[in-house]
This record gives sequence, structure tokens and C-alpha cells, in this order.
Amino acid sequence: MRLINIGFGNMISSARLVTIVSPDSAPIKRIVQDARDRGRLIDATYGRRTRAVIVMDSDHVILSAIQPETIAARLAGSPAAAEEEEDDDKE
Repeated sequence: MRLINIGFGNMISSARLVTIVSPDSAPIKRIVQDARDRGRLIDATYGRRTRAVIVMDSDHVILSAIQPETIAARLAGSPAAAEEEEDDDKE
């Protein structure tokens, strides 16, 4: 099991990850609202703007304040992602 940092020390299991998307489109906003209504929404933004919506295979939806590209780079194990992690946690 590999854990991916989604910001502010919050981690998700890469094995349970289905998708990482931007929150801007109407269908994604509906997914977030449906998850909120069902009690399956996890808000890991710490009050910041939502920049990524993460869908898990358990039907949970996670909100992150980190860009989807940054999370994807962390998933791929990019060394540049570690530098971005330090910058993102300072915001």
C-alpha cells in the first residue's frame, strides 16, 4: 500500500484511488454535492479553495487544496512533487 500526500499531512491510499479531477465542471460539482448529501464527502482543504476532487473506490469523495497535477506527480513519484509539497503546505 502506497500513501499519497494530498496536502496538510493528509494521505490517501493509491490502491483505492479512482480519479483526480478539477472541481470546475458542473458534473463534478454534482458529484461533490451528492457525496455531501450521502455523508461520503471528506473535506481536506483546511478552509482553502478546492483545487482537486479525488474519487475513491469506496464511493468517498475527497476535496483537496492541492492542484490535480501536483497530486498526480506525487502518485508517479516525481522528485519535483516533493518541492511543490513544501511550497503548498506553506500557503
